[in-house]
Amino acid sequence: MTDSLWWRSAAVYQVYVRSFADCDGDGIGDLAGIRSRLPYLRDLGVDALWLTPFYASPMVDGGYDVADYRRVDPAFGDLDDFDAMIADAHAAGLRIIVDVVPNHTSSAHPWFLAALAAAPGSTERERYLFRDGRGPDGAEPPNDWQSIFGGPAWTRVEDGQWYLHLFDPAQPDLNWRNPEVRAEFEDVLRFWLDRGVDGFRIDVAHGMIKAEGLPDVGPVPGGRQIGLLGKARLPYFDQDEVHEIYRAWRPILDSYPGDRMAVAEAWAETPQRLARYIGPDELHQAFNFDFLDATFTADSFRKVIDGSLAEADLVGAPTTWVLSNHDKPRHVTRYGDGPAGLHRARAAALLMLALPGSAYLYQGEELGLPEVLDLPDECRQDPAFPRTGESRDGCRVPVPWSGTAPPFGFGPEGGAPAWLPAPATWREYTVEAQTGDPGSTLELYRAALRVRRDQPALRDGTLRWLEAEPDVLAFVREGDDGSAIACVVNLSGAPVTVPVAGRPLVASAPLDASGSVTHATPAVLAPETAVWLELSSVG
Repeated sequence: MTDSLWWRSAAVYQVYVRSFADCDGDGIGDLAGIRSRLPYLRDLGVDALWLTPFYASPMVDGGYDVADYRRVDPAFGDLDDFDAMIADAHAAGLRIIVDVVPNHTSSAHPWFLAALAAAPGSTERERYLFRDGRGPDGAEPPNDWQSIFGGPAWTRVEDGQWYLHLFDPAQPDLNWRNPEVRAEFEDVLRFWLDRGVDGFRIDVAHGMIKAEGLPDVGPVPGGRQIGLLGKARLPYFDQDEVHEIYRAWRPILDSYPGDRMAVAEAWAETPQRLARYIGPDELHQAFNFDFLDATFTADSFRKVIDGSLAEADLVGAPTTWVLSNHDKPRHVTRYGDGPAGLHRARAAALLMLALPGSAYLYQGEELGLPEVLDLPDECRQDPAFPRTGESRDGCRVPVPWSGTAPPFGFGPEGGAPAWLPAPATWREYTVEAQTGDPGSTLELYRAALRVRRDQPALRDGTLRWLEAEPDVLAFVREGDDGSAIACVVNLSGAPVTVPVAGRPLVASAPLDASGSVTHATPAVLAPETAVWLELSSVG
């Protein structure tokens, strides 16, 4: 892949740093662990890695509470470890995207400690959103906003003022109307760009600007505000002024060689508002969570795909596709869990990887990992769990690499137990167990990513839908070089005939055909199965 616009069709692998590979034996993944596994990622066939936060942090929210944006947390290593890791990644042909967390800091950040020590109205407090409370003695929160993690979004300090935290109280929101805040983050971007990062994933990219006056949301159905993942307009999300920030960031990215990029974790009321985050003067991409939220039906997937491609046309940029991440239950489990869920997940992976744009894979999905639903409560570390009973820990259990017992090679032999325990049943899912098994999910991903990289039609080709039976999705990707790859996905519960003729390249389950598929000898596609074919003709 050339430097030019590499991100437009990249396969990006999300590394949840705490759970990927533990090099020093303390039970927590680290940068040296990532470095040791770069050959695996290179051979898997991905183009880039997205690393979750590895900065200095009390780890109240898995590192998304940053105390120092320019320092590596000792649990993960140090800056020398980062520099060695990124050098080896680049040598292996892998790019590095890092998380930046601009909506809030940790309550342990020096700025917030200074704000607590300063008086109301001070310059230190102006970096955050401190306000007087309501009521005769100011004992009520300044407004009715709720935390994404449950409960009020305000905490009172000793002198009687309140500060805003849309997430945990240990994550105070910054005041992005303060020029000092804007200048600080522009410098943070340059710090990591100077160290060679190829891009940024922007956490809560729609949240930095709050509506003037911080107005109440008012009554909402069910009594709980829609929050981070909602589609309604809220006074703390998707304010027009947020685009000024990205118009200031884009020239910084463009000033570095190698086509540096930024992808937004953003939610908006309409596709048109989401599209505003993307463009030649703002960000390069925004995550497409609609595909993740689609049900395993032809109608649901087709609606999302058509809508996403139309949104991409609005801004002249490719869309992104994602099935799982560190905040959502793994799609094997969402699709039914067990063998049925895995069967569907394999088909959905081939559908995703055949679509135009970039694909973001979450670590372990290439192994077919399910959600761990039965973690002991005392092991759970998600700060939302005590407030809401909901937990993201089940998708964050460390990757199983080898062996027949937990922690399955996550750390060195004799090291500390992994920070989250893996179930004993994961012996079937290890990289070691699946490598070389042609029927394994790991080898399916390796084969699909290899074809995706080698076939121009799957990189930059256009998409054209084919006529197909109900509950079947079929389309062709056609490259400028005349190549054509068809993707056919049977989302029904009955076998169907493949509606195109060509040479099968990869299938999510065994195909009832040998050699090339012709109109005279069509292949039968099993229920809930996908196949890619190199076309000789289109029927």
